[in-house]
Amino acid sequence: MIIKTSEFIISAVKKFQYPIDNRVEIAFVGRSNVGKSSIINALTNKRHLAKIGKTPGKTRLINFFLINNDFHLVDLPGYGYAKVSKKEQASWGKIIETYLYDREELKRVVLLVDSRHKPTADDITMYEWIKHYGYDVIVVATKKDKISNNDLRKQEKLIRETLKIPDDKKLYLFSSANKRGRDELVDYLFEDLASE
Repeated sequence: MIIKTSEFIISAVKKFQYPIDNRVEIAFVGRSNVGKSSIINALTNKRHLAKIGKTPGKTRLINFFLINNDFHLVDLPGYGYAKVSKKEQASWGKIIETYLYDREELKRVVLLVDSRHKPTADDITMYEWIKHYGYDVIVVATKKDKISNNDLRKQEKLIRETLKIPDDKKLYLFSSANKRGRDELVDYLFEDLASE
């Protein structure tokens, strides 16, 4: 699939603020510093589409982007950022849960984990949560450029084992910095959901 156009549509917190045009949605979720905005910008080839904050936890809203005038890419708030209050963390969790609960347009959730580290308890909870709600979940390990080729296999094995990803399910390792494998990842994430 070729992404020809991408534009920011709306930031939402409450359900009534979500777009109601019945377009298919693909959501991205992950820890606050996992690089969600960076991967959205890399996949769409638009440098400033999603705002990248200097501090983790910048995305506190649900951001909707219209892709090819055909479907929405949805950037969910990051979780697990320790420097905000428990109350604020809980409110972000509620925003995510409200969106995931019974959202008919949502067809797939992309869970981003940091390829350099073992997935956290929050990552495991999120992975289980997405499956619990019945969505197709794809795991992408970000920041691939920051680990050596020797460690790639080891990290992939660690992520698979920690999240209990079945062997027949693909796990993508990707770097937003060099974008290697971008076209294949775009095809894998979107092709069967979006019309050409």
